[in-house]
Amino acid sequence: MSENLTVNTERPKMTSKDLVSDQEVRWCPGCGDYSILKQVQTVIPELGLNREDIVFISGIGCSSRFPYYMETYGMHSIHGRATAIASGLKAARPELSVWIITGDGDALAIGGNHFIHILRRNFNVTILLFNNQIYGLTKGQYSPTSEEGKITKSTPAGSIDHPFNPIALAMGAEGSFIARSMDRDPAHLKEMLRRANVHKGTSFLEIYQNCNIFNDGAFEIFTEKKTKKQETIFVENGKPLVFGANQEKGVKLDGFKPVIVDIVDSSNSVNDLWIHDEHDRVKAGILSRFFDNPALENHFPRPFGVFYTESRSCYEDELNKQIEYAVTKNGKGNLDKLLRGKQIWELA
Repeated sequence: MSENLTVNTERPKMTSKDLVSDQEVRWCPGCGDYSILKQVQTVIPELGLNREDIVFISGIGCSSRFPYYMETYGMHSIHGRATAIASGLKAARPELSVWIITGDGDALAIGGNHFIHILRRNFNVTILLFNNQIYGLTKGQYSPTSEEGKITKSTPAGSIDHPFNPIALAMGAEGSFIARSMDRDPAHLKEMLRRANVHKGTSFLEIYQNCNIFNDGAFEIFTEKKTKKQETIFVENGKPLVFGANQEKGVKLDGFKPVIVDIVDSSNSVNDLWIHDEHDRVKAGILSRFFDNPALENHFPRPFGVFYTESRSCYEDELNKQIEYAVTKNGKGNLDKLLRGKQIWELA
């Protein structure tokens, strides 16, 4: 959380109802967006912020209707540019709590360049990427995260594109907080929202979100009770990577190669397993590659939780330091000198 934010200490405590706007929610019945909206409205009152200090900025897509449903400041911007607009706002008003709402198409297709650059610049904002592996608003075309062979209205013979792995992309873009959750695990999603807010820097939270109209069940294997424990690992800092219906399996490292092992009635024990360290970029990179097709034999379970976090200076803080230096040097600023720079030529 930004150190400059005004914390609400005198007003009546805000509740989730205070964050519900008068706008009719216009998502399809059963959409995973409802759960995400509910969890955000539940968590934000815990943060102790004044409502006028909170801003939600979105691009284009089903997820991007989000600002209408939050009784805060907000902006429904243009396709793929929510990150750019939020960067400008944060540079001008660094004290605000800025949240970016985007989808897999909005962020990773037309907004791809803006997405990677806000991560490396490390503005103190929170990005919630609703990933449903489809273009929902425009009625079901394949997206940058759709799996190979995906049959849609725009790929009737099956997609031949290789999909993005958003977590690995964020790692490659030098993100300072990278995490994943899902719409159908409210408790975990709320915890990830809290963690993302506390981080000072660009927090990236990918949320698996079911589009029950155009891509129903895309993440069912990770969310349904009968398969969830076998197909997911919920990573926690300082704890071993354990999974399975009875927590009977684990992951250990053979050098830099991850290996799945049995830890019940075998020579392996919990003490031999990979202990998650969310500050280890190398291991987080390996973990981000647990992105196998669940249909493949001997595939790795999909990780959820905080992959990586680090402390790094924020862009807006460094920018304002430069401005302050330029204004206060020698008691006054000299704009002409600043614009001329250090190289001057005199023409006869």
